[in-house]
Amino acid sequence: MTGSVHLVGICGTGMGSLAALFQAAGWQVRGSDRNVYPPMSEQLARRGIDIAQGYSPGHLDWGPDLVVVGNIARPDNPEALEAEHRGLSVTSMAAALADHFLTGHTSVVAAGTHGKTTTAALLAWALHAAGRDPGFLVGGVLANFSATSRLGGGPEFVVEGDEYHNAFFDRQPKFLRYKPEIAVLTSVELDHIEIFPDLESLREMFRAFIQLLPAHGRLLACHDDAGVRATVPDDLPATVTWYGLGDGPGTRSTLLEAGPDGMTFAVRRQGERFGTFRSPLVGNHNLLNLTAVVEVLAGLGVDAATLADGLADFKGIKRRQEILGCVGGVTVVDDFAHHPTAVRETLRGLRLRHAGARLVAVFEPRTHSSRRAVFQDDYTAALTTADRVIIAAVHDAENIPARDRLDPKRLAADLRRQGTAAAHIGKVPDIVRDLAATSRRGDVIAVLSNGAFGGIHQLLLAALRRPQPTDGQLPPGALTP
Repeated sequence: MTGSVHLVGICGTGMGSLAALFQAAGWQVRGSDRNVYPPMSEQLARRGIDIAQGYSPGHLDWGPDLVVVGNIARPDNPEALEAEHRGLSVTSMAAALADHFLTGHTSVVAAGTHGKTTTAALLAWALHAAGRDPGFLVGGVLANFSATSRLGGGPEFVVEGDEYHNAFFDRQPKFLRYKPEIAVLTSVELDHIEIFPDLESLREMFRAFIQLLPAHGRLLACHDDAGVRATVPDDLPATVTWYGLGDGPGTRSTLLEAGPDGMTFAVRRQGERFGTFRSPLVGNHNLLNLTAVVEVLAGLGVDAATLADGLADFKGIKRRQEILGCVGGVTVVDDFAHHPTAVRETLRGLRLRHAGARLVAVFEPRTHSSRRAVFQDDYTAALTTADRVIIAAVHDAENIPARDRLDPKRLAADLRRQGTAAAHIGKVPDIVRDLAATSRRGDVIAVLSNGAFGGIHQLLLAALRRPQPTDGQLPPGALTP
């Protein structure tokens, strides 16, 4: 069944991806957003999907059959109120995905505090490479498809299982709507502290998610993660397969080689050798993700040779260790990492890929959790993996009481006390000037933020292309607190 749909907050990654699915399924699609911004605005424009600027009751005058309200919308959103006033059918992003695209498919859901985007993307690509033509919706742009979603025609539909709330009228996590038959649980750590006040409340949501699995379903659970082990109950009706690295229960991987072009690893299933695989990804966190993907597809009957071909051809995801450019021998990498564990593992992965390089981390505290003092010491431990660290200003710091706010100056001081060169440089132009003046051939600069970060990536690449002063004078803030 097709019809017409209007999406409120269409430029969000999940909402824009859903809009593309509706269009591919033959629906007439329009939407609105307060800030029409790339990259999603550009993806939607290429598809010819009309986007209205801002929110207005008049945006519903075309009379859509369905209105999907994104979690960016507040209860006083003019379009949400108008849809209710007109008696239009209103739903959330997760419910719309479940009702219109997951029904009739085997729902394969990747969930966890870390790694769910990469795992979901790998699952989607590996299934496609195996000829199974999956549908998918992932919170990142898959380079193999240049897209975040795809309708597909095969039996499986892959979803990134987000634990964030659904909509103002449905405060449950999105993944509770996704009807999983196969689930991957990568990790369970405290995050989204504006929603989950403590770790146990977060675990309860993940327990509720995996309890949705039917008796014939499968859970792939990371045994190497203490939070996962504490979350998975002993009496889960579904089949539980543990996975991890080295020795242990279930499906295990061993790293054989890692370098600039990726890594080679061997996989054992229940103690029996299954195959050797090559991936352009690096790092233990990615090796765990790959291990889960191998087990999911092996359980679906995909042979090791087919899997190996698919994994080797994976081109990555935008904003996940994405190399944006190399200027004068200085490599600039963009990564979405913002949680301390993700920061640590991303930097460790870059160490493997760029052995011997000086690693410079530029960190913007931007998420609800990363802007708060709860992870102050954890960021110190995570960022010591780099040779030099620059901490930017806390994003929207004025919205967090000072006593609860991450302290970038203290973070820089704590790093220096532990022997890591570090500076707090608040403004993007000053960070760019510092890096342009202090970078040298062979450096790898990792920009860590879940947002636009003031366009720092392209500003930095442009600055590195310009000749630098030769008087030996560094800009204000260089290598200083």
